[in-house]
Amino acid sequence: MKILLTGASGLLGNAYAEAALRRGHSVIALYNQHVPELSGDVRARQLDGLELDRLTSLCLEEWPEAIVNCAAISSPDQVLEQPDLAEKINVALPRKLAQIATHLGARLIHISTDMVFDGQSSEPYRSTDMPMPTDLYGQTKLMAEREVLEHNPEDPVVLRIPILMGNSPRGRRSVHEKLLDAIRRGERPKLFTDEIRQPAAASNVAEVMLELTERRDLHGIFHWAGSETLSRYEMGQRILRHFGLPEDAIEAVCKQDDPAFAGRPSNLTFNLHPIVSKLKTQPVGFEEQLEELTRIEPLRS
Repeated sequence: MKILLTGASGLLGNAYAEAALRRGHSVIALYNQHVPELSGDVRARQLDGLELDRLTSLCLEEWPEAIVNCAAISSPDQVLEQPDLAEKINVALPRKLAQIATHLGARLIHISTDMVFDGQSSEPYRSTDMPMPTDLYGQTKLMAEREVLEHNPEDPVVLRIPILMGNSPRGRRSVHEKLLDAIRRGERPKLFTDEIRQPAAASNVAEVMLELTERRDLHGIFHWAGSETLSRYEMGQRILRHFGLPEDAIEAVCKQDDPAFAGRPSNLTFNLHPIVSKLKTQPVGFEEQLEELTRIEPLRS
């Protein structure tokens, strides 16, 4: 299968490309700044997500059988700082990809986030629950979901995912990389005990995405996550133990300790039914996610 992939140099995009290539697919790997380091039947193409006309021309030239969108402005702070750019990458780009996929008859996989919810539910969120984002990042991702479903009503997959674990291509994007780098700089990160997440390995999410790429009998909105729920502080503790570092390198805090974070979502966990019963890939626990991690050297420029 010929797959056009956006965001190929990111943590998830890179993991998906590797999984697709192992399965024998052909990948057109689109990137903005950093060339993805991949081997196999892959062609890396530089393309700014703002160049929608050029994107359309490329898709018409290549005529991919599947389009997978991992491109996004995923930092809530960056979304606030650059709202116009975030709207173009997080909303306009998925809209265009949905339109292109409909024209080509291509399978469309679009990645969304648990941040479309407000985190106030006492139960894990189902894919049918009403989204209610609390920040601009979540709002842009929810708008993207609606654009995708409107412009590709026949065969889309919107996959909402949680915070990701893994080794990013440049060693600076994932949870453990950011945490260890902050400690290396002499900081003592403050992690919330009352923010509950359901972390997933990027490699595991990539396998799910690949199954969904190949399974055209499944479409709509789905949730995927790891098999364990942990607070941000518990995640930090277990990362430090994994790397043999002292647990007092981080500080346990509550959201209410800082008014700036009081409205932050408290419980962003997912109900994974019915998708978990339909796929070969299964959620993995946090210990298995930790086993994939490598300790990083100082950040490269």
